[in-house]
Amino acid sequence: MKPPTDLVDVEVVPVLPDVEKLGRHRPPCFPSFMAELAFCFSVMHSILMADYLISGFNTVLPAISIELNIPPESRTWPSSVLSLVAGAMLLPIGRLADMYGSYVVFNVGYVWFTLWTLVAGFATDSLTLIVCRAMQGLGSACILPCGIALLGQVYRPGPRKNLVFAMYGAVCPVGFFLGLFVGGLSEEVLSWRWYFWLGAISAAIGSAASLFSIPNDYRDARRRGCGMDWLGTLTTVPGLLLVVYAITDSSHAPNGWATPRICVPMAVGVVILALAVYVEGWVATDPLLPFDIFSDRRMAVLFGCIFVVYGVFGIYLFYASFYIELVLGKSPFTTALWFAPWGIGGVILASTSGFILHLVPGRVLLIFCGVTSIIPVLLFALMPEDPNYWAWVLPAMVAETCCVDVIWTVTNIFVTTNLPTRRQGLAGSLVNCTLFLGICFFLGLADIGVGSSGHLGLAGSFKVAFWIGVVFAVISLGVMTFLDIGTAKSELTVDEQARVDVSGDSQG
Repeated sequence: MKPPTDLVDVEVVPVLPDVEKLGRHRPPCFPSFMAELAFCFSVMHSILMADYLISGFNTVLPAISIELNIPPESRTWPSSVLSLVAGAMLLPIGRLADMYGSYVVFNVGYVWFTLWTLVAGFATDSLTLIVCRAMQGLGSACILPCGIALLGQVYRPGPRKNLVFAMYGAVCPVGFFLGLFVGGLSEEVLSWRWYFWLGAISAAIGSAASLFSIPNDYRDARRRGCGMDWLGTLTTVPGLLLVVYAITDSSHAPNGWATPRICVPMAVGVVILALAVYVEGWVATDPLLPFDIFSDRRMAVLFGCIFVVYGVFGIYLFYASFYIELVLGKSPFTTALWFAPWGIGGVILASTSGFILHLVPGRVLLIFCGVTSIIPVLLFALMPEDPNYWAWVLPAMVAETCCVDVIWTVTNIFVTTNLPTRRQGLAGSLVNCTLFLGICFFLGLADIGVGSSGHLGLAGSFKVAFWIGVVFAVISLGVMTFLDIGTAKSELTVDEQARVDVSGDSQG
């Protein structure tokens, strides 16, 4: 008998009528429900920590800027460098996960992530802080795609997968809220350094748990014989870094885009990315980003839309926290409490959406995400000088968590279901790469708008950023209205369907 080649191969689907039942059963790699629960905790805790370090940092950044003497024009870098490094490294690290298994890359990345979170709390200057944030981004680039890959490998299409991915998505707003809450509490009661130290303690617990609860897929990955696309890596990574750097820093340069430190990296980055496209499309035998995954037009359009939606989310996250603190004059702790609906809304959505995803058409869910992406930035763009929290801020927070939680879940289910096991690392990389690069790119665009509208005052310049978000959110909604991605129901996996097709051809 042929040995299994991946985690889902241990259960062969002989006939189609069994698919619905299999989509509801506990995966066979878990001997008990507690083993499955420990696995889910480890994977979900990792994304909670990644979101913790993205959101809460904006809360403690004003205090850090004062203590470490970071000028206003340089504050974007400590905030965005984590997303920049993570976004640039996700594709090659996703390939490493396909080569050596998600278990190895996930655990190495989690330990690395924990270490640099601890070190960040001891930073005494802006350069050290930026390096620590960049290294945290490298750790995030390991744990985020591997988390999605592990869930995609373990769970077959069906209601159980929908529920687990919904819970995985719900952890995102919970992590964002915890980051804001701990950041605000640390700033008012202890010190901003405790924001990192408490995060490191929590990450250490999650890292230790993952070593014993995640199925080891190293042998399965090596059996598949996937190799690294070094030429693609050496062109894609520096190209992305240079282009996003130029966009992010352009608004703070003395002469804008005419400044040599901006125009030169931008030009070189564009040339390198053009070379990367040529390498991936016509040179590489096993490309880092195979173009054939976009042969399904829906995949390409979906990634374009979520790139915009996540970018608008990045604008909202960064400027909403600064608007609440600097314009409305609220304390960091109060700001964190104002973001509380994120965590609460995420839990509520998880407890309901996981049971209906296989019933509601994907297009309806995408339209819902598009509408709820517009509401938060629109409310902040129109917000009066002394807003009522319940009328302005609360609806914005609820709408944002609806958008982020649902589109994250829908995207992950669609992508992992439509790619084979050997490309689950790629699936996780693509989703997270789109998220991080979307945040960096649109945060850079918003920063340009804010930098060029200083004459409007602090509140007016922040509103420019929100209006930029409104424009792009409306565009993404218009596109998603016509995007049909089907329904997340029980069905054969891509690998199983391929075996059925081969069997049918041989019998024919």
